Amino acid sequence: MRWSGWSCPGDRGPSAGLGTPMIIDAHTHFFPPGYLEALRRGPEPYALGRDAEGRTLLTLHGARIVTMTREMTAPEDRLRDMERFGVDLQIVSVTTPNVYFGPPARRRDLARMANDGLADLVRRFPGRFAAMASLPLGEPEAAIRELDRAVLELGMVGVILGSNAGGRYLDAPELHPLLERAQALEVPILVHPMPPADADATFARGLVPLLGFMFDTSTSVARMVLSGVFERLPRLTMVLGHLGGTLPYLIQRLDNGYRAYPEAREAIPHPPSHYLRRLFYDTVSFSIPSLQCALGAVGSEHIVLGTDYPHVIGDTRAAVQSVRALGLADAAVAGILGGTAAALFPRLADHIKKILPER
Repeated sequence: MRWSGWSCPGDRGPSAGLGTPMIIDAHTHFFPPGYLEALRRGPEPYALGRDAEGRTLLTLHGARIVTMTREMTAPEDRLRDMERFGVDLQIVSVTTPNVYFGPPARRRDLARMANDGLADLVRRFPGRFAAMASLPLGEPEAAIRELDRAVLELGMVGVILGSNAGGRYLDAPELHPLLERAQALEVPILVHPMPPADADATFARGLVPLLGFMFDTSTSVARMVLSGVFERLPRLTMVLGHLGGTLPYLIQRLDNGYRAYPEAREAIPHPPSHYLRRLFYDTVSFSIPSLQCALGAVGSEHIVLGTDYPHVIGDTRAAVQSVRALGLADAAVAGILGGTAAALFPRLADHIKKILPER
């Protein structure tokens, strides 16, 4: 078993030299059957179609948003690939469009359906999957109720929040009680990109997932920083998908703006880098220069493995190999591959124990 080098859940990582570190993929996606059927029956404002290669697409204003793959609904195929690439545990969540479509009542129903479906997946394959909850962001009180149900009753280990929901970004004042509740529950939040609120220049030639997503994450989190969300909630744990979009690259520019623009200083007593270095970033980039930029900006202890599996532009092999190619110390590599996630998600401990070898 790959677990021989792992000392205990909650450590910062395995003891160097005692074995292969465990691999926890903190950014993967799954469509529960009920949710997917609901999406097919009424995807508006999204639409379903096919691309030139015959693959099923979810589009918005005619632009590609999600390319469907078999593994999004097939647990056995996922387990095959996990064994193939040495992944011990996947943290699964519902990808874009999440539950942010349709009227409020439908969003509530979709969230319950999605969370029940993911919880069922976790029960069916103990120790191989853990799940993040989806929440109906348009109704903060309903979102808090569903957060409590998902975490306290269904055993979910985290929450996935879209970078925007219908054009409302995560700095919206009405979302503060939800973020406050997540902090109280010690539930990490994965910020996942959504399409830009309005069709912009990225709605062409496949650029929404490639660029639009990155810019939307960057905008949403930068707004959270400058509006004082992290100043008011210092224990809020947040993981930024796709290596934080552009934020590691632009962290100094944000600090420059803080010094130059009085409106950037209104809500925070520290420069943006102070808050951005408290957050965590997943490795959904697979680019060694990009990972090196993030390492320089926030340090290896704030980076966790993510693959975006099973999206067509996700890549488990490249994610793992790129981390190992960084030339870091064994302890730092082990932390990125799994140790940091094990410490970051307190409720993962029970999942990890299920597949630890007898001692």
